[in-house]
Amino acid sequence: MTFGGKKATTFLFIGDLIVFILSLWLTLAVRYLSLPQFGNFLDQFNLYVPVFGVWILIFYMAGLYSKRIILFKNELWGAILRTQILNIALAALYFFLLPGLGIAPKTMLVLYLLISLAGIFTWRSLLFPQFTRPTARDKAVLIGDGAEIKELVTEVNGNSRYQLEFVLGLSSEELGSDFEKCVTKFHDAKCTTLVVDTESVALQPLLPQIYELAFSDTTIQFIDFYDMYEDVFDRVPLSLLQYDWFLKYVPATVSNFYVVGKRAVDIVGGIAMFLVMLVAIPFVYLALRIEGPGPLFIKQNRFGINGSIIKTYKFRSMRYSDIGVWKIGSQKNAIENYVTRVGAVLRTTSLDEFPQSINILRGELSLIGPRNDVVALGERLSDAIPYYNIRYSVKPGITGWAQINQQYEQGNISPQSIEETKTRLAYDFYYIKHRSFVLDIVIALKTVKRMLFRVSTL
Repeated sequence: MTFGGKKATTFLFIGDLIVFILSLWLTLAVRYLSLPQFGNFLDQFNLYVPVFGVWILIFYMAGLYSKRIILFKNELWGAILRTQILNIALAALYFFLLPGLGIAPKTMLVLYLLISLAGIFTWRSLLFPQFTRPTARDKAVLIGDGAEIKELVTEVNGNSRYQLEFVLGLSSEELGSDFEKCVTKFHDAKCTTLVVDTESVALQPLLPQIYELAFSDTTIQFIDFYDMYEDVFDRVPLSLLQYDWFLKYVPATVSNFYVVGKRAVDIVGGIAMFLVMLVAIPFVYLALRIEGPGPLFIKQNRFGINGSIIKTYKFRSMRYSDIGVWKIGSQKNAIENYVTRVGAVLRTTSLDEFPQSINILRGELSLIGPRNDVVALGERLSDAIPYYNIRYSVKPGITGWAQINQQYEQGNISPQSIEETKTRLAYDFYYIKHRSFVLDIVIALKTVKRMLFRVSTL
């Protein structure tokens, strides 16, 4: 349906591994000006296996297997260069600092790094697009109404890497007024794919006819709009949700293994965060004291699971106390109560969040889940946005699916407006629907990547 799914990611992953291995073989050939003997190659390969594993992990954390990188070539070069600089540094540390390596690969390390860098650029920017670009895009019709319908059309039609292209759009009003005429348009446009908003109230009376059209002709592919939107954007189409969606997915049944395992991970992670906080306390206290008066910690009343109120703890990062700035709220506080220089560093490194390890160990928060709000702000958001409080049907987290996916306005590290908050909610609902160990691992790895990226920009 769309390029950038599991098959494309798997193909890209296998290609990266092949490039790493072939680069090693080519390095040996260039180094000794002869074809490598199998035994010599195998000895070197065994030494480089840990390097390959770490590089693939770094690639994943850097988002080099994400749909956005796969689809948008203009973002590829910078991402690969930044990632390979880190990989080169890690490989150098591995070979130069780790004692006891049987073969000394240090003389060929620089050569291998240059060859592998050239190989990755060639594979990802030249070969992979040629192997995976569709020879012809399927013509599709999109039936439905709403802003997300237009958003999907813009995204898919604007990128030739998607397997299909929308050549016809039909609203529920058009379809209801003259169904046969719309069917004629569909056939005249030679469409082979039918994408339908099956949850639309206006389309409910027409669904039997639509289904009959789709399934009476085996050449027509039928796709639910919700599935396609989630596949493309990794979030749910918020404005089109109906009550039955929440009845189906919230609260969705999860296995006891997931519940117990997630809690065990929270305890281990909470202890690690708590120990880091203990080490950081004297340094943070001294820095804040030098900058000016104020407490070391702040306490906030925030929402917990099912709307309960919990008291959370953070290192103070603002002049007086951390009052959330929201564009509908008072601007007076935003001017007088600014983020301090020490606070900016704490926020950039996410160190201000580490005192919440206390809440994690208490079981009030999780490492991963929808980010919770200060009570006053959460109440205003729930009044402004339908279904907002449903995000608290699962335990809130320190980081979540929205935090690793959403692009905020310039200068913001969290949603500051109603529209940004709606987008965050769409990502939160996606997490609630799909939550699993695999998704939690993805969020954890990408959170580490974001933290490292912020630190590198200090």
